[in-house]
Amino acid sequence: MKNKDYRIEHDSVGQKEVPIEVYYGVQSLRACENFKITGKVMHEEIINSLAEIKKACAITNMEVKELDEKIGNAIIKACDDIINGKLHEEFIVDPIQGGAGTSANMNANEVIANRAIEILGGEKGDYSVVSPNDHVNMGQSTNDVFPSSGKMAAIKLLKKSIPVLENLYDELIKKSKEFDDVIKMGRTQLEDAIPITMGQEFKAYSAGIKRDIRRFNHAIEELSILNLGGTAIGTGLNADVDYVKNVVPNLAKISGIDLEQAEDLIDGTQNLDVYVYVSGIIKTCAVNLSKMSNDLRLMNSGPRTGLFELNLPPKQNGSSIMPGKVNPVIPEVVSQVAFNIIGNDTTITMAAEGGQLELNAFEPVLFYNLFESITSLTGAVKTLTENCIVDITANKERCRHLVEHSIGIITAINPYVGYEKAAEIANEALKSGESIRELILKNNLLDEKKLDEILDPYLMIKPGIIGKENR
Repeated sequence: MKNKDYRIEHDSVGQKEVPIEVYYGVQSLRACENFKITGKVMHEEIINSLAEIKKACAITNMEVKELDEKIGNAIIKACDDIINGKLHEEFIVDPIQGGAGTSANMNANEVIANRAIEILGGEKGDYSVVSPNDHVNMGQSTNDVFPSSGKMAAIKLLKKSIPVLENLYDELIKKSKEFDDVIKMGRTQLEDAIPITMGQEFKAYSAGIKRDIRRFNHAIEELSILNLGGTAIGTGLNADVDYVKNVVPNLAKISGIDLEQAEDLIDGTQNLDVYVYVSGIIKTCAVNLSKMSNDLRLMNSGPRTGLFELNLPPKQNGSSIMPGKVNPVIPEVVSQVAFNIIGNDTTITMAAEGGQLELNAFEPVLFYNLFESITSLTGAVKTLTENCIVDITANKERCRHLVEHSIGIITAINPYVGYEKAAEIANEALKSGESIRELILKNNLLDEKKLDEILDPYLMIKPGIIGKENR
């Protein structure tokens, strides 16, 4: 007896009941049952990109007179619904799936077909009106649709990330100016080195972020080259010649992204090195952010027994047992995001390496990790800027005190007394607890006027440390 709450659909595996009200079909449902992996659904940007691709394909197939206009226009309207945020709940396939993305592609084909059937007045599941394969997927293969949708989704996510990075860069520049007169001890290998300004340190952080922004823009350029039109293995089998030539330009108009078709569609179908390159760029940015976060935690450490050179804004209680403790939670979470991105990069590398012959079957896990990396990095940068960088303050007097009592300032004396004598003074200061200044005067190595001139912190941070004219 037929269940009135279900419709019967069939595929090459056999028949299956599908809930009557849903827009997905039998292949989507099988995939949902087969791939209970992450418990998540596909990223909204890949869903939107799939719809944009299907819309461009329908338009192009109508232009070359391969697709009936009535059906084609219904497909376009269905795609617009998805692009506008509707029917996303109908994409039920896990982002990590077998089949090189076929389940994702068919999920899109079935949802679009059933919505188009509905638009034309038919009943969902009646694929004689609009077919997921023959009409929605006309001139296409999963092997050119899914990679193209993944690249488009990554571009959209990177474009969201760049303004956030630019804001971080601007705030770091502001801090570099604000802290320009804060003289502090520079450290190499965590040991006292020579003085620097806190402003110079923040300027250096901004320089790294500026490079990251430039690399992100280049990553977008690399991702903009699609294999759409290549169908199964890049040869364009089953696609009209003019369709192959025009589909990517039409997609560029629809998406607003400056897209190009790969010069070699076979290469574009089987090789995923671009994702390794892009993931490396994201990882590089994450490493820069985490290194900066390490520095912020060190300079904030204390407040009584650490460096305490700057103050991070207090954001929440730091302990359930230690009253008054406040932890550097924002830099901590940024580093954790970096650790995760580095792990994702390894997965992306292995997925790209794992391809065989004319196709790489491992794009689903690659996209899952790539999208997570970009999204989490964007969130980390946003919280670092808004909840940390903008409200950092410097402990100027504490910084100066550490400089004046540091053994590292002996480096400035070195040109006047020689390296060996300077090393003796440094060792004596370390053992006795006396300052470098006291020992220089006590040993009559320099007079007080000359010593003051040399140890002027503002002089010590200039290029070359000590000019020849002062020797």
